[in-house]
Parts: sequence; C-alpha cells; structure tokens
Amino acid sequence: MTDKLSTFFDSGIYRFENSNVVFIDPVRAMNRSYTRFRVSPSAYYPRFFESKPAGQESKVSSNSRKRKRKEKKKKPHALNEREKIADQRHQEARPLLLKAHECLMRETDLLDVMSNLRSDFDSSRGCGDSVSPGVPEQSFVELARVWQAPLYEITLNFDQHEKPNADGGSPIMQYSEQRVLPIFDNLVLNETGDDVEAEFLNSRYVIPRESSFYMSDLGQIHNLIPADSGCGFNLIVIDPPWENGSARQKSRYPTLPNRYFLSLPIKQLTHTDGALLALWVTNREKLRGFVEKELFPAWGVRYVASFYWLKVKADGSMINDLDLFHHRPYECLLLGQCHREAMDSKCLSKSKPVQDNQIIISIPGDYSRKPPVGGLLMDHVPGFKPARCIELFAREMISGWTSWGNEPLHFQELRYFVRD
Repeated sequence: MTDKLSTFFDSGIYRFENSNVVFIDPVRAMNRSYTRFRVSPSAYYPRFFESKPAGQESKVSSNSRKRKRKEKKKKPHALNEREKIADQRHQEARPLLLKAHECLMRETDLLDVMSNLRSDFDSSRGCGDSVSPGVPEQSFVELARVWQAPLYEITLNFDQHEKPNADGGSPIMQYSEQRVLPIFDNLVLNETGDDVEAEFLNSRYVIPRESSFYMSDLGQIHNLIPADSGCGFNLIVIDPPWENGSARQKSRYPTLPNRYFLSLPIKQLTHTDGALLALWVTNREKLRGFVEKELFPAWGVRYVASFYWLKVKADGSMINDLDLFHHRPYECLLLGQCHREAMDSKCLSKSKPVQDNQIIISIPGDYSRKPPVGGLLMDHVPGFKPARCIELFAREMISGWTSWGNEPLHFQELRYFVRD
C-alpha cells in the first residue's frame, strides 16, 4: 500500500501530487467524527456504482431505433445573454476539470479502491444494525409546523452500557445519564468525547462527539447570534435550499426564494477575528449573478476563490457529459472572507491564502448530500484554533460543529449507521 492510500484510508482524502486536485470519500471523512458508530457506505452511496462492463453497448429496442429515425433534428439553440455568460464560465472551468479527471484516471490504485467504497466497510464490519430502508423517515419540517412542536422532546442517552439479563436473554441497555430536551428552537449539545444515541418519537439518532444542533426555521436563526462576538464562528459553510425544479418535482426538500437568504445574519454570526465563508451554488447563471451582486454584498463577504466539485461514478467516469448544458457533472463552492465592520485585516492576514480553482472529486451520495469540506478549509480559517464552525441549512452533523437548519438530524438517523 502506498503512503497516499494509507493516508486516504485514515482521512478519506486522497491528494494528487503537484496538483490542486483531491479525491474525497465522504464516508471515511465523516467517520472521523464518531467513536462507537460508523456511517454506512451502502446507505451513503445509493447511486453511481452500477457501470456497464467494458465493450458492452446498451441494448436499444428496434421500436426505439425506429422512433429515433423519425425524430426531427433539433435546431441549434441560440443562447441568450445569461446563457452566454454561463457558457463562458463553463469554458473557463472546462480545461481545469478535464485535467483533474485525467489525474484521477491515471491513479489506478485509487480507482481499484473506489469500486469497493460502497461495500468494503460494511462487509468488513459485518454489522446489521441499520434500520430497514422501507421504514418511513421523520419529516421534521412537517412536525415543526404542528401546534405540539414546542412540546416535542429528544432524549440523549449518555455513557451507554449493557447489563447482563438475569434470565439469560438479551442484555439490558443502561445509561449513566439521560437528558430530555426540547428538539425544536433549542440548542441541543453533546459536549462529551463520545457518540450519543438519541431517541425521538419512534426513531433513534446518532449525535457525534462535541457537536450541537439547533433545529428551527429561518425566523429563529437569530437565536444563534452570540452575545459576545468573541464566541462567534470562524468557518461558516452554507448549502442553501435554492429554488430548484428537480428538488421541487421530487419533493426532496422544501426550497426558498433567493431573497430569503439576504436576511441571514452572517456578520453577527462571525467571530471577532473574522470568518471564512463557503457557499454551495448551482450552475444557474441567474443564481451566480444574485450571489455576486446582491448576496455577498448584503452579508459583507468579499469573494476570494472558487472550488469545483466534480462528480464521478465508481469506475471514475463523470456522472454526465461535461458539456451537457443543463446537467453539468459539477457544482461550485464559492469562498469568501467575512469580518465585522470595526475589525481590521490583521487576523485575516494570519490565515493561509486560499488557492483558486481547486477541484474536489467524489462519488455523489444520496440526493443533496455534499462532500465534507471542513478538512480542506481549516488552514485558511482566520483567528484562533480550534476554529468555531457552523453549517447553515445542515442535514447532517460533524464533530466539533454546530448544525443549524429545519432538519439537521435528517441523515443522523440510525438507519444510516452501523455500530463499530
């Protein structure tokens, strides 16, 4: 095993030599947050692992061929001004992405590992604790809207251990401490160095060590603003529920109009020493223009760099053709610096400058899940260490982070984990 592969198995990050490209296995990266549980690869990766054997062509029925012959050739689509700008952005990114993909395809050792990412960990553990996929998930968004919402409570079970059953049956689970807390509009913390198993209604959840979540709608986010700016956040990652036709049609998650995000109190959440902000955006030019002209100025954020997330299948091929106009196989992560008005640039200058046009390659997980980028950004975070980190519109949790949104426990349900 090479040193790079050994490091990858431990961290989930594979760095290509003399390059601005990294490959991430989100499962391994997130598992650094847990002690007694592990994220299940088979639950994380439901897609993009089926590939056709080399040389096997897709079978097309004769009727399908006949229909294709009858189809009229579509006239070339004339791009409007906004589409021309989007295409220009794509043409600038295209050579970077192609070069990154070539780097991946040369790493044969990594490609061999990639093909087993969905099964190797689960099979080696041989644990079947995951809840059946057929069981319906809790809809926190719907529960938060009912009149009983303030009465809903979550139970955190600390220092879990098993006690032998006197009758010789299954051991009895006992806890040294249980905390019952409101689940909505309340900061729920696990300040211990161990995972905590939590119960809510009829489901169980895993809370990583030294983490917290605040589950609320956008109107309550101001409750996270610290009374002392010295307790603000140095790293702010945001994955907004942008208006998205695909998400709306598939009812994956509720989306919001762009103007709603202008009200996010980014400056007030920022630490006195400043913060590095990372914002996930789609490839819609209307959205990019909104972020550059309205959103970043409203937040007091100065743009510094762009990262690209290139999505590939388990065999290394891109999930879509690179030039497919409305379905590019990549997304962008825009990075910016944020600081309070009264602050000078001394603390920001202490952080390592961010290199532009870095490429993150990974196999996409379930719909809307993004690869964890905190490990790639820590060197660029201003101020003291360890940094105070928060993810807005989070749907899962990370050790050491605060997760805010209307469903930060979505991917924390026990069905997505196996016991270590």
